[in-house]
Amino acid sequence: MWATEHSRRIFLLYSTTGLFLAGSLFLLIDKNNYGLFVLPVVAVVLYYYLVSLDKVLLFITFATPLAVNISDAALGSSLSVPTEPMMMGIVMVFAVNLLFRNRYNPKLLTHPMAYLVYLYLFWMLVTMLTSSMPWVSLKHLLSRIWFVVPFFFVAASVFRKKQNIHRFYVLYLAALSIVVVYTLVRHAQYGFSEDAGHWVMTPFYNDHTAYGAALAMFIPVLAGFVVYPGISLLKRILALLFLGFFVVAIIFSYTRAAWLSLFAAIIVLFVVLARIKFRWLVFAVLLAGGTVFTFHQQIIDRMEKNKQDSSSNFDKHLQSMSNISSDASNLERLNRWNAALLMFDQRPWLGWGPGTYQFVYAPFQLARDRTVISTNTGDRGTAHSEYLGPLSEEGFPGLLIVLALFGYAIYLGLKLYRSENREIRVLSLMTTLGLLTYMVHGFMNNFLSTDKLSVPFWGFIAVLVALDVYRLEEPKKES
Repeated sequence: MWATEHSRRIFLLYSTTGLFLAGSLFLLIDKNNYGLFVLPVVAVVLYYYLVSLDKVLLFITFATPLAVNISDAALGSSLSVPTEPMMMGIVMVFAVNLLFRNRYNPKLLTHPMAYLVYLYLFWMLVTMLTSSMPWVSLKHLLSRIWFVVPFFFVAASVFRKKQNIHRFYVLYLAALSIVVVYTLVRHAQYGFSEDAGHWVMTPFYNDHTAYGAALAMFIPVLAGFVVYPGISLLKRILALLFLGFFVVAIIFSYTRAAWLSLFAAIIVLFVVLARIKFRWLVFAVLLAGGTVFTFHQQIIDRMEKNKQDSSSNFDKHLQSMSNISSDASNLERLNRWNAALLMFDQRPWLGWGPGTYQFVYAPFQLARDRTVISTNTGDRGTAHSEYLGPLSEEGFPGLLIVLALFGYAIYLGLKLYRSENREIRVLSLMTTLGLLTYMVHGFMNNFLSTDKLSVPFWGFIAVLVALDVYRLEEPKKES
């Protein structure tokens, strides 16, 4: 029965495609209408949307690192092609299936993480209605929906099969490796200089910070594959080679925030493997926080004496992380953060509206905070923080929701690590550490408004939710 139905679908696909090809070829020859020649491609894509949405999702995963941004493509804003239009299609198909077929696993819809995502989107809707720029906030909300629905709700269902989790990781890694080769080859032409390291990854990533964040997220994944249970020696060697390749790439990305995020992941890995009690970890964090608060003035004085700017020398580049006296990049971040806090002070509960920071913050820049790269035109990024951005745009509740979502993701990953199934333990740990790198990076940059980082971020969370929902069934199937 299944074979007959499958054969019918295949016949329908090829016959429809053949008719489109024949018609398009006729129009091409007879009418010089080149645009219609893409119709067969459209027919194939529509077929997979209707019968195999998981393959569409995995194709988008592969396409994401290679996608390019087109300015003023739709609704007066930029669009990442081909990924974002394809994600919009998944949102529509998912909504229709949910309304008319209702075949989605209710355990996924009622998972605690799902409730946090509902709250995350609901509060964005509320603050859109009270926004200082409703049209901007509406576009921001829509773009967030077409990231969250495919790579959280749809992906969590697709990831009920562990091989799809593996495919998700491998496909993004494969495409990102192409970008890494392209970047390193271009960078070599400029002697691997620090200045060139800021832009050689274009047009695939808009600058080195987003590129470095993606590399940092997938380095724990590659490390996980090196020790993954049950895989062949050849795959372990390949994972180890790619791990070394990505480490070289992240060094030459000159992304200090990415280096710091990996360092934080290594510390958490040590804590987990050493089985240090959670209360001792909390105590250490509180002690460190208390020390910083007590000696904050001395720390600031020491940082202000640091004159080391960004450099191609890695030791000096690391030293420049604490330079708040002359490093323009660090000073501009402080300028953006102070502007976000002043915006929050004026609208503490509802904020200025999702996505509005870059259009609103200019008057909140203090003269003493402005730098040589400051601007009033809103064309050089946003708040440079996944925490202060929501605080200024969606008020204090927006920040609390982001903290709850991030915190629960880490809690869920560490809870799954206690599983007796070693494969689930490795999968959950490498996924959690990958997420952690982004959360640490989020103190200094924000990229969840782009497909490049939203796809892995929400995909990683979907992996954890899928493992939590389906893990009890796996030992029975394996036995």
